Amino acid sequence: MANPIWIMTSAFDQLNLDQTIQKAIEIGVQGLDLCVFRKDGTRDDFVATHLDYENFGPEEAKQLIEKFNGAKLGLSIGAFENLIGGDPIHRIKNQNHLLRLIRMAHFLGGDENDVKVGTFVGYNHELGNEEGGFEKNLLEYQRIFTPIIRYAADLGVTVVYENCPMEGWRSSGFTGTYNNLTGVLAARKLMYELIPEKNHGEIYDPSHDVWQHTDPVDVIKNTEISRLKRIHVKSTRNNPDPFWGNMYPMHQIRPEWAEKLGIPSSKNPWDRHHYEATLPGFGLGDSMDWRAFVGILKEKGFSGPFEIENEAALSKQTGKMGAIVQGCKAAVQNLAPLFWELGDEGWHYPMREYHSLLEVNRKDVPLVTMDLLS
Repeated sequence: MANPIWIMTSAFDQLNLDQTIQKAIEIGVQGLDLCVFRKDGTRDDFVATHLDYENFGPEEAKQLIEKFNGAKLGLSIGAFENLIGGDPIHRIKNQNHLLRLIRMAHFLGGDENDVKVGTFVGYNHELGNEEGGFEKNLLEYQRIFTPIIRYAADLGVTVVYENCPMEGWRSSGFTGTYNNLTGVLAARKLMYELIPEKNHGEIYDPSHDVWQHTDPVDVIKNTEISRLKRIHVKSTRNNPDPFWGNMYPMHQIRPEWAEKLGIPSSKNPWDRHHYEATLPGFGLGDSMDWRAFVGILKEKGFSGPFEIENEAALSKQTGKMGAIVQGCKAAVQNLAPLFWELGDEGWHYPMREYHSLLEVNRKDVPLVTMDLLS
């Protein structure tokens, strides 16, 4: 089976949905993971809102399915925020927004159309700073997400978590950079034990493990493949550092100390670990073996989409649409021989693998909030 390649639409925050669909067709991908972040959210990095979530019902879902079928594209939706920690007001807003996205996915066919809902879990540092803080965060996850996952199951929707530790979510005056519970495989395995329902799983991004000096191949070997629904295509080029070491984040120190002694120091919350975000095959090498990684996924029977999450310094971070598109095209061309068939035109996605979205015609269901689920 040929894995499709999709794009996560955070790369196209400058464009509306129709323009983003045209870019997807130009690049030659088979689907879009639509970012639907809160318009009043606190994140300002790699976010986009490509659907009107405040006015989305069965009719809007029907029109969206028709639009994507016309473009021969698959779709999912997601927003990635802190749902168990951070500011209590925004925490509740993030939880309620996830419930809204689950309802939207239901209108779009949910699991029948492989429309998943992507999210983070986040981390509660008030609990995390206590003894046994990791376990307390797991129990807080269980408390908050049990009703969410059961609600999603009732609507035929699967929720998937991404594994980014979100190292920039705290000031670089703090020593730790573990700000999202799902950032390590051990946590994800424990989460499925605490909430055994089958309708939640993973979007796995290998780049986050690479900069943590962990081999993604080993992670996949120990992953329950039935939980794995999406793979993020993003690379990392690790840059060794003799000053802070490669296991620990760089910290904030006084500028005069850094200048006098020639020690690098954190300039912003994201400037913590020594790596550069890249895309496979675009501009420079990276620190992972994509052939080995794809090989273990095929061996384990993974058939889902590989989604290009373009945060590359030479592509998305330039702010230039031409470079953003180039980066995505390079990633597709670099991965095509690993996924697709060889023909007279080269490596190409076999269109016989494409299946249009079902026109499910869901009836309206009321919008729910966490206070109603509790």
